[in-house]
Parts: sequence; structure tokens; C-alpha cells
Amino acid sequence: MCSIMGYCGASMPLEIFQKGFDRTISRGPDDTRIIDTGAGLLGFHRLAIMGLQPEAMQPFSLDGDYVVCNGEIYGFRPVKEALKKKGYTFQSESDCEILLPLYREYGTEMFQKLDAEFALVLYDSKKGKYIAARDPIGIRPLFYGRDEKGDLLFASEAKNLVGLCGQIIPFPPGHYYDGETFVCYRDITKVEKVCTDDLETICKNIREKLTAGIQKRLDSDTPVGFLLSGGLDSSLVCSVAAKLLRKPIETFAIGMDVDAIDLKYAREVADHIGSRHHEIIITKEDVLKALPEVVALLGTYDITTIRASIGMYLVCKAVHEQTDIRVLLTGEISDELFGYKYTDFAPSAQAFQEESEKRVRELYMYDVLRADRCISVNSLEARVPFGDMDFVQYVMSIDPAKKMNIYGKGKYLLRHAFEGDYLPQRILMREKAAFSDAVGHSMVDDLKAYAEEVYSDQDFLEGCNKYTYAAPFTKESLLYRDLFEQYYPGQASMIAGFWMPNKEWEGCDVSDPSARVLANYGDSGK
Repeated sequence: MCSIMGYCGASMPLEIFQKGFDRTISRGPDDTRIIDTGAGLLGFHRLAIMGLQPEAMQPFSLDGDYVVCNGEIYGFRPVKEALKKKGYTFQSESDCEILLPLYREYGTEMFQKLDAEFALVLYDSKKGKYIAARDPIGIRPLFYGRDEKGDLLFASEAKNLVGLCGQIIPFPPGHYYDGETFVCYRDITKVEKVCTDDLETICKNIREKLTAGIQKRLDSDTPVGFLLSGGLDSSLVCSVAAKLLRKPIETFAIGMDVDAIDLKYAREVADHIGSRHHEIIITKEDVLKALPEVVALLGTYDITTIRASIGMYLVCKAVHEQTDIRVLLTGEISDELFGYKYTDFAPSAQAFQEESEKRVRELYMYDVLRADRCISVNSLEARVPFGDMDFVQYVMSIDPAKKMNIYGKGKYLLRHAFEGDYLPQRILMREKAAFSDAVGHSMVDDLKAYAEEVYSDQDFLEGCNKYTYAAPFTKESLLYRDLFEQYYPGQASMIAGFWMPNKEWEGCDVSDPSARVLANYGDSGK
């Protein structure tokens, strides 16, 4: 990951800008540069992944224009060659160096052409305006706000803007800001034509498109590793990558010391694919110590995001401290496309599809936020193959009647697509367990017990009454909200609310986001 920040005005002192910007230096510890565009400031903290030479340091410039980008642009080499034929020259092997020439050629239409995970801020000197944009899923973070003088600021994380802006707002995924307004350039959830292919054709396309998405994310000038929970999604990413690379990959799993569920499954996958496997064991003390750090790095009070982030943060911390790996591939975004445990209760195909659309649109506030922050705070880069644009667009287009659990097994299309020698059959068909639960049921239980210690019943009632937006409804949620307010006072609206199953569906009106409370949890926790 890298960190970017832009100030679109003329009066902010450099030291004030830098103080806010340096709160995310862990995203880019390799180098830092802040430049004055003549109409504001652009800052870049670099994590060198592609194009390791000094010439790849941002901001990039072209005839008075400047850009900073936190992103990976896939397939940039043929684009670069085409731009060379038009007379452009390049100083580095960085994928992001193509952005200003692309802007010169296509203007804001270039955003539709990018196969990328990105967030950028660009200064157009000829028009005297700033442009900002974010990828269609929001895999790379971007926030904005205005200072007390009304000048606009953009930054990779909300923490950069705390104290500088009154209201901090997430930049909408799939949009660009043209200096005056926000324009949607791509709605990844929109289906132009429903795919009605037969089951085998659909599964063949799923396999081929996911494999292509994984392959392009293996391109790195620094070492690559893999988070392996032992669940379906991360296991598939690891298996496919091992086949593509034709050499042992580095895999990492985490679990509680007393009741880890996933570790044995992750070990089985690692043995099957022949990876160099690493296990990180954590304790109750580790979990409680990490909690305030996790809330601070996440910028959320959402229950399920915080629960799932503790294990992810700690495993990434171990990767950073114990290895030379700089890039991690993960399994996020599969559930939003193929279904959660609770989507087994969807009353119709249309309801299933609408829920999927909602979850994909909100990804940047939940699972994608978790992956970005837990990995980037440890000076690593996250890559998310299930978020590949071509793959997401295809799966969203599949007839939702085929994506529903009509097979006696959730996410059947994905499972069937990879039947063969990719994974052991019991892993391929294993019931889903939420990551926070599979790290060990005791982890969530310990967090709940700790909240009970912190708040009496009276404290809980009084504490909940402090908040009108997204009011806490359990002692655990109050604990997280109070911690959030310490770091991001008055910014609760950055999150749409608590991630929960669709309470309007029969069987889903629950008071806890864990799949453990659902009637169909079954063997997921074994």
C-alpha cells in the first residue's frame, strides 16, 4: 500500500498538512515526498512494490500536471507501449506512471478504461483544478472533507483528516470528482444483461476468470505471500496461485491457543498444495491488547469488522515482523458475490440479487476496509483476486436463481467450478465459518466478557443514550463505539451502520452479526 493526500487551496501551512499526512506513514515507509503544485499540496508515502527504482517515486509530473496514486494498475505494460508510440517517455517501471499520459489522451474517460485497484488525486494545471477518483469497489481507500476555510482535502485514511476537516466523508467508489461534482463512471453492481448460461458453462467461466484475476495479482517486484484461513475462498486463491507459480508459496494462518477452528483446515490445505506454511497462535491477552489498536487503525465501530480484524491484524503483524514479504493475497469479496450463511434465507432470487448488490456497494465500509487497514498498517500491500473487475461483473450478471442455495450447499457454483485436484474434497465442500469465529469461538466470547467487565447495566443504558446515530445495542458494541469516538470524534456517519444479516428475512432477525446465531450454522464451527 501507499498513502496519498491532497490539499486544494493556498493557505494551509506545510507543517499542518504534514502532521496529518504522517499519521499513515506505515502505509508507505520507504519514502515520502510533498510537493507544492502552485495551487495546493500533494503528498505521497511510498511502499515500493512495482518499479523499485527511485524514479518511480511519486508525485509524477507531466508539463505542470501532477498525480499521486495508491494503486495497482493491471496490464499496464501494453498500455505503456501504446503510449510510447504516441510520443510519451517514461522514467521508471512503475505502473502508475502511465496515469498522466492517459489523462492527457482521454481526460476523465480514462477511469472507465483502468483495470485497477486505485485511489488518486490529480492536479490539472491547464484547467487549474484538482481531480480525484476511486476504483469501482473501493478496494483502495480515499476520504475527503473541507477545512474551516472551505478548502477541499483528500486523503487515504480518515485519520489523516481528523482535526483538519469538520466532517470526514468516504469518497464514493466508482466515482471521480471533476473539480465541481462527483460523477459515477462505473457501477459494478449494474447488470446490463442477465447471464442464463447452463451450470457447467457458468462454472467454467468462474474458474477461468478467477484464475486470470489471481494470475495478474501475482505480478510484483517484491515477495508475495498468502493469507490462508482454511476456508473455501482463501484456500482457492492459494491453490490456484500455487499451480500458476509452480513453486511452493508462503501461507499464513492464525488461531487462538485454546480452540482454533481454522488452523487444522489451513494445515490440510497447505499440505495439499505444498506450501511453506506458518501458524500464528494468539491468546486472550493478545486479543484484548490489540483491541484499541485495531479500532484506531480501522476507523470503524462495526462489530463484525472489528472482530474479524483482530486476527487479521495480528497475522499481518507477524508477517511484517518475521518475513520479507511485501504483498499479501486474500480471499475477501467472495461472500458478497456468492452468498453468506444468512443469504440461504433469501425469500426470492430477486431478494438475493438485491442483497448482493447492497453488500458489494458497501464493501468499502466493511470487509474491504478490514483487509486494507490490517494489511497496510503493517506496511504490506493487499491484493484481492475476488475483486477483479471482470470476475465481479460476470458473477453479478449470473441469474441469481442459480446463485441461491438450491443445491444443499452454499456458494455451490464456486465450489463446483473448482472440483478436481485444487483442494481436498472436504475443504472444497466445508461449511462456511466466519473468520472471527474460526480463529476460535473463545475470541468473540472473550471480547463480550471484557465488555461486561467494563460496563455495568446502568453504564450500558447511559452509554447508549449518548449516541443517536447507529446507537449501540450491546455492551460489546458500546465498547467499540466509545473507542471509536476517542480516535474519530463525531465521525460516526463515515459508516452506514452495523453490518448485520437482513432483518426483514425470516430467520435473520438476530441481535448478533455472527453466523453462529443462525439456525443453519450447522457444522460451520467444527
